[in-house]
Amino acid sequence: MSSPQFPEGEEWQRRFQEMFRAFTPPQAPPEKKEKEGKDREAFEKQIRSFTFTPKELKAYLDRFVIQQEEAKRVLSVAVCDHYNHVRAALAGEELPHYVKQNVLLVGPSGVGKTYLVRCLAERIGVPMVRGDATKFSETGYMGGDVEDLVRELVQQAGGDVSIAQYGIIYLDEIDKLAGFHSMGRDVSGRGVQANLLKLLEETEVPVRAPYDLQGQIQTMLDFQRGSREKKRTVNTRHILFLVSGAFTRLPEIVSRRMRRGQIGFRAEGVQADEREAVKEALTADFIEYGLEPEFVGRLPVRVFFEPLNADDLFRILQESEGSILRQYVAAFEAYGISLRFTDGALHRIAQRAAQEETGARGLMTIGERILRPFRFECPGTGLREILIDEDTVENPQKALDAALAHFREGGGETVQEVETFAEEFFRAHELRLRFEPEAVQSLRAEAGAEVGAVVQLCRKKFKDFPFGLRLIRANTGQETFTLPPEAVKDPEGLLSRWVLASYSGSGNTAPDQEKKSTEAE
Repeated sequence: MSSPQFPEGEEWQRRFQEMFRAFTPPQAPPEKKEKEGKDREAFEKQIRSFTFTPKELKAYLDRFVIQQEEAKRVLSVAVCDHYNHVRAALAGEELPHYVKQNVLLVGPSGVGKTYLVRCLAERIGVPMVRGDATKFSETGYMGGDVEDLVRELVQQAGGDVSIAQYGIIYLDEIDKLAGFHSMGRDVSGRGVQANLLKLLEETEVPVRAPYDLQGQIQTMLDFQRGSREKKRTVNTRHILFLVSGAFTRLPEIVSRRMRRGQIGFRAEGVQADEREAVKEALTADFIEYGLEPEFVGRLPVRVFFEPLNADDLFRILQESEGSILRQYVAAFEAYGISLRFTDGALHRIAQRAAQEETGARGLMTIGERILRPFRFECPGTGLREILIDEDTVENPQKALDAALAHFREGGGETVQEVETFAEEFFRAHELRLRFEPEAVQSLRAEAGAEVGAVVQLCRKKFKDFPFGLRLIRANTGQETFTLPPEAVKDPEGLLSRWVLASYSGSGNTAPDQEKKSTEAE
């Protein structure tokens, strides 16, 4: 048995190169690189001409985020200070001892922390990434490496380091990295905080991670060729970091300190609502919570969010440009259905959402529960309007059954199904169909009572109409056709007579357009 033949050195190199090409995305063509260069120039021009004021940013946030007035003010000021400093640095006028305005956001889930940060990034026009602090570890082997946040920012910037270095990194659930003093701190959480310290100030982060297989193969190939390409890195000096957490034990820590009468607080104020007490949190309170002193010190801007009550949730539904209602309305509009809510229904939804104790997220939970049967049953029925009132909120299925029964008893279902077919026909062929009332009745009688049967019957009976009506349009210019009962009984015969009449020049091929009809446009 012959021994296996191993490839020579050059053959190994060739195979590695083939494998590398298989795992590496193709290089951008010249025109794409040119476009990226233009994008970079436009972005840098935008940063150099940053002129937003805190009031302007807050006015923008007011359109999307309800309540949280103090949080919006503080964040608007911090963001303006940060990017004004970036602008000065780009102009060569950077302050030598400037302290970065990294921000610590404190508040329960669902109060708008992430949404507010995302709105700010969109308004300024900078890339933004969101991460979960619990997914990172000190070494990066078990869990992610915090430097991956910077690499993800580069991806958000389309791979352009010069754009990514002015972005925003938002890290949620930072309180989960804290440990109890009495029980000893979590080693992993403490190590992650230490690694974050470097990012919060200034460090160089390699675009390729040390454990990245593609990067290792490329390095090996470059070494074999005798070339050493300079590693791409991202400097974090001008990246704005925002971290957030619920800090559920913080009110208790603050209240306990206030009861001891420390730092000038009067003892009679200790009975204050814990929700208000948390606003008095000091650096020492966060350290007692379990955060590292050096880490908290790199977060000089503290923002405290208010819990949302039922009235706040009602305002979110009615006033916010990001209201979940807009999403629901758009979902039904896709089926040609108008969705409306009474104020009473919105109040009831807000009350139920408040009981969920998940902030604005509760609105989607309750809304989905109410609209679920409507979203499944109504599309395709021909129903054109749904009104959600208080009774609907209490018993969605009962309200749906009553609405569909009323719609069918009034004959509206048949008319709407005919209109649905006519709209479908127009979109496909740019020819308008109208049906006489007697024709609609004939369709219903032949189709039966099954939902959607009229549309299916129309598709079957009038499948040859597109070709014939296009001939008529070419001969006469006519684009709108009214279908009499005869079109239901003998569609092929009627269409043939209309086509022949269009060639003979005998005038209108379809019945009188002024005749009373059920319009389906």
